[in-house]
Amino acid sequence: MKKTFAEKSRNKTFLGMFALVSATSILFHGCSRKNDKKESEKLIPQEHPVAKTVPKIDDEDVASDKRVIYLTFDDGPNQGTKNLLKILNKRNVCATAFIVGKHVYGSKTQKNDFELLKKDPLIELANHSFTHANNKYTDFYKNPLGVVHDFDTAKDSLKLYDKIARTPGRNIWRLNHTNVTDLKSSTEAANKLKEAGYKVIGWDLEWKPSQKMALKGNHEAMLKKVDSIFFNDLEKTSRHLVFLTHDQYLTDADSINELDLFIEKLQKSNRFVFRKISEYPKINEVLN
Repeated sequence: MKKTFAEKSRNKTFLGMFALVSATSILFHGCSRKNDKKESEKLIPQEHPVAKTVPKIDDEDVASDKRVIYLTFDDGPNQGTKNLLKILNKRNVCATAFIVGKHVYGSKTQKNDFELLKKDPLIELANHSFTHANNKYTDFYKNPLGVVHDFDTAKDSLKLYDKIARTPGRNIWRLNHTNVTDLKSSTEAANKLKEAGYKVIGWDLEWKPSQKMALKGNHEAMLKKVDSIFFNDLEKTSRHLVFLTHDQYLTDADSINELDLFIEKLQKSNRFVFRKISEYPKINEVLN
């Protein structure tokens, strides 16, 4: 019978039992603003509708029996942004929103949603380009200097000065300890972003949409994928998993409830720590 991540953790060593005692304070360090928060009512009333192995990095701030989850959401502000904020505040968990510049200026509602994101202490903002390649990815990455200019435009107009970035339509990593490009045709553009000082981060696990642009599948399937990645050491950095989905998939009650349940089950397992992407191991080092 295939073991789960939980079984794997319990069988590690006798020292793991002692780690449980010291680890209880970990969950209170990075993200939470409230303690013993009662579970709120449902967000929407019923009437509304094989990764490549990379060098492992130890994290002294995380107990040996814990794993770190980085919840990230792309393409905001967009439909579903307010629902995302409701989920995060309901569960009192932090996340990173990768913002598209032109979406901020797309409408008054999107501008207001951007302000809500900026004000929420559970949310960290990062750069997802200004144009999102106008959804013409092949042409976009043919012009590496144009790619850098597009990210610079978003950085300056939205004041995203920490230069943490995610490329549109591509799962690309450019950190000192991780260099991954999903499509070779994007390599030069990715290298130019790194040369410009951008810390480009992709993802380990994506919750993809159905044809109706809702979350595909259910939270139980995603939880199994999380366990599988950790059990098989498929995360880019050992013990750290970057999770991705998109604001615009959170517009129907089922999708909202599934993401809510996913986060709730991760929390209740007491095996995970949630952090913002700026706390990813060594991400703030000066790039070589």
